[in-house]
Amino acid sequence: MPTTHLKKLLRSSILTDHNSLAILGQPISEQFTYPTSSTIDNLRKLNAAFLISLGGKELGLARSASEFLELCASEGILGEVRDLYLRGRSLIVKEIREASKNDPEFQKTLINTARRFERGTSALKSSRDIARLWKVFFPEGAFLCGPRKKLVAELRERRKVKITSANSNPIREPLEEILFTGNILLTVPLTEDPQTLHLVPRELAYSVLEARKDQQTYWYDHPIPIGIPKEKNEVVYGLRALNEAVAFEKKARGASPTVRLKCVLSVSVTHDRLQGIAKPIVVEMIRCAGDLAHLDIYLWTENETDSLVERVLGPAARHYMGVEAEDQLKRIIGVNGEYGRHYSFLRAISALWHVCCDHRLRATFKIDLDQVFPQEQLVAETGRSAFEHFLSPMWGAKGLDSSGQPVYLGMIAGALVNHEDAAHSLFIPDVTYPKEIPKADEIIFFSRLPQALSTEAEMMARYDRDGFDSNTCVQRIHVTGGTCGILIDALRKYRPFTPTFVARAEDQAYIMSVLFEGHNGYLRYLHKDGLIMRHDKEAFAREAIEKAWPGKFVGDLARMLVFSYYARALPWGVQRIKEQIDPFTGCFVSRIPITVAYLRLALRSAWLFGRGNANQARELLETAVARLTPLLEHLGASVNPFENAFRMEKKGWDLYY
Repeated sequence: MPTTHLKKLLRSSILTDHNSLAILGQPISEQFTYPTSSTIDNLRKLNAAFLISLGGKELGLARSASEFLELCASEGILGEVRDLYLRGRSLIVKEIREASKNDPEFQKTLINTARRFERGTSALKSSRDIARLWKVFFPEGAFLCGPRKKLVAELRERRKVKITSANSNPIREPLEEILFTGNILLTVPLTEDPQTLHLVPRELAYSVLEARKDQQTYWYDHPIPIGIPKEKNEVVYGLRALNEAVAFEKKARGASPTVRLKCVLSVSVTHDRLQGIAKPIVVEMIRCAGDLAHLDIYLWTENETDSLVERVLGPAARHYMGVEAEDQLKRIIGVNGEYGRHYSFLRAISALWHVCCDHRLRATFKIDLDQVFPQEQLVAETGRSAFEHFLSPMWGAKGLDSSGQPVYLGMIAGALVNHEDAAHSLFIPDVTYPKEIPKADEIIFFSRLPQALSTEAEMMARYDRDGFDSNTCVQRIHVTGGTCGILIDALRKYRPFTPTFVARAEDQAYIMSVLFEGHNGYLRYLHKDGLIMRHDKEAFAREAIEKAWPGKFVGDLARMLVFSYYARALPWGVQRIKEQIDPFTGCFVSRIPITVAYLRLALRSAWLFGRGNANQARELLETAVARLTPLLEHLGASVNPFENAFRMEKKGWDLYY
């Protein structure tokens, strides 16, 4: 039985006292037998019981662990975590059986790895030892333990594109021809004290504080807590910086002194009560940003997108196409919900803007408001200002990829540099290779490794060196939520979108929707070397980042679940998709995503308990219950739970365009 081999592997690797002490700071057996006198103590025991129960009855405490897991209190957080873990046990058994049946190579790897650990010939003392575990749970990482320079060169070679025809009509006036967009994510205040609320109209203070009592509806990586001081406010910071970047373009680079950059901002909220008051709150933030003389700012909340469908798009579909499409369009056009919803809207709005507002518009480009264009440094290190990088005739060019397939570079992507690194150079990867041995859940899944590789191979490629000629560039698969854009012609022709069920990595899910659509060339991102934004979030909003860490970690688990099932819903086959999007984007498309997600959650919680951070462990488990329970229910509802949703949303976007 395949599950027998999984049990052997777990009890002879991560569940031994020696190994769990090394990777978690405390043996799992101790976490289970530790005296209990509080809810947190019982959560520790419950989490350990789940892990021990996965090791099978041969493990000494297995019977006691299973009994505790099944008989633990059924109310409150203990009951919710127990239910999540009981569901997980049965789902893991089912998933391992199906993966072994459908993938003989996976079954062979599982058996051989289990035997190796059972014989005691492998410990978890080094990255090489851990890589043996990765062969089962994280094969993309297991293949990345070779020489770094060689791996970078190989990936860069895979991403190369030979230009066959440059864009004969490239962007010439970026301030006029590109619609800039960004997303504002709002959450409830950090404090209950109305006296500490900043940038909140007095008449809205009560409603804002009342929202703290409501159940959270949506989760984002690091939303802006309403009421934080303006020096820590991402909206104030980002818009000031964008305004200064445009001012530099006018003063130092010859841009028209009268032009104003068009900037569309979506406003998404974590709690439903905030939707009706979000717009005046953001307006107050913008007012406090000072004189933004070089920007025209347009705010879109869910109220505005609803009106767009009800008053414009719905009637237009009825009048011109003879169809009733209001409900269908409302499902896909909006800014509340998972990341995919506002991300698709911020791209798609430019096509409508071109028709209704400004015929000069030819492209859209998204930024994050915690990122800035360091204009003087860009000119000094790249020879071009931020907006001059958009003039490249490679954006919109046609070419052949490394497999000889025709591609159309209708999208563009830049790179990021961390605030603390920018003083040395713009060309320092914002994600670096890990120096420490993986810990906790990283022994099961360690995405930072392929992320660092693709950051160096794709984002740090420079066309004035690294073996490129004037007719060669790099296509990007790994992109970030900001610092990327698309030509409106490409939008209309290919109609890419991120499905509304995508909660994380919406930027990378976007291209997957049309990954192998034809149209005389696959749509791809041009890597524009030198188009670099400085990431300043850590410099001014550390408190918001620290507050949001549980949501980010659980969002990472949801990302693997969603991406794995999303890939199965696409028409091109998982293997072909992974060949294109590995190693980083593809590592979230797993053969056994439920197993990996549960192990990561339990191991990270055990690590927090083992380090004495019990309150953080509780917060993590509470967030996991809230986010993963409904997702797992949806995934279990059918064999291919996203297939119909993807098809329906694709039809909706076809109707929109």
